[in-house]
Amino acid sequence: MTHFTKPMRYSTQIKPISYLKANAAEVLQELAANREPLVITQNGEAKAVIQDVASYEETQETLALLKILAIGNQQVEQNKIRPVRETIARLRGRKLGEPPRSQ
Repeated sequence: MTHFTKPMRYSTQIKPISYLKANAAEVLQELAANREPLVITQNGEAKAVIQDVASYEETQETLALLKILAIGNQQVEQNKIRPVRETIARLRGRKLGEPPRSQ
């Protein structure tokens, strides 16, 4: 799941685009090994951030979970919640109070 590391120091992870062009294979190896994103600059301005695929996937999973939590919080605030018993009964296709179906 999520990979936690020490706080990243952006000052050590900034390289000009010329460095990336000249050292692409090495940069990719370092990204995979260090699991820290790299800020790419062009004419002294930050223009892009690159990271290894595993870190990217973990970030996307984390964002998806945060979105689910935000939606859940929103539904609670809007009182769009139901008791678990009612939800389970609905999922099983029966009304509250009805005995469980035999299988």
